[in-house]
Amino acid sequence: MSASKSSAPELGNTGYELFIGALSVLSLVNILLLLVIRDASLSTVIYALDALLSVIFLADFAARMKRAPSRTGYFFRGFGWADLLASLPFPQLKVLRLFRLLRVIRLLRAAGGPSILRSVLRDRAGSALLTLLFVGILVLEFGSLAILKAEMGAPGANIETAGDAIWYTVVTISTVGYGDQYPVTLLGRQIGTLIIVVGVGIFGTLTGFLANFFLEPRRERSAGSSDAEQDAVALQLQQAKELLEQQRVAIAALERAIAEGRAG
Repeated sequence: MSASKSSAPELGNTGYELFIGALSVLSLVNILLLLVIRDASLSTVIYALDALLSVIFLADFAARMKRAPSRTGYFFRGFGWADLLASLPFPQLKVLRLFRLLRVIRLLRAAGGPSILRSVLRDRAGSALLTLLFVGILVLEFGSLAILKAEMGAPGANIETAGDAIWYTVVTISTVGYGDQYPVTLLGRQIGTLIIVVGVGIFGTLTGFLANFFLEPRRERSAGSSDAEQDAVALQLQQAKELLEQQRVAIAALERAIAEGRAG
């Protein structure tokens, strides 16, 4: 219990912690891919996506530093220094991202499985958004790698560099489809079809999430005003009942006075 309470201030939103953990795994996978892939263009794609991960990790370090009860404790005992160094775009320091993954695992383990599940279910919209962002990053990286591998060197191909592949994947995921880059091989078109399907799902869900995000305050205001109107109506009904009761008492007193006068 004490471990769970002590980690609570450092533990952010559960869905966010899972998101950071998944990105940490992806960054470590990229290290292995760079050791295996020998093609310069394919490696450039990984380096470009790793730069995006570096920006996210740097923002995560700043958020944890601000949220930590003891900033020196987080930086030195909580391996904040490793988070900072691993966020820098230097290949020699990327292995330090293992500390971030281990810390996320420790925090989630301290929170407990039932607590994690309740938190994710309670914030379904936020967890779904982070899941979509992670899927989008996966599609952006591996879609670019796959389309570049399929198209590179093919006759009449116009996707031959890392920039071409990333641009094509971004345009396709966003469902914009400028048409300046397009696959010419059968495998490339199959990969492009898959990217289109995933992109429609991601952006369709993201649009729904944003619409709900902006409409929710209006719904809350409407619900609040509706509650206020109901309270006002209830108050008016109560006042009307009290007035009727007073009139009934007055009429009864008047009737008794008339009856006594006749008797006298």
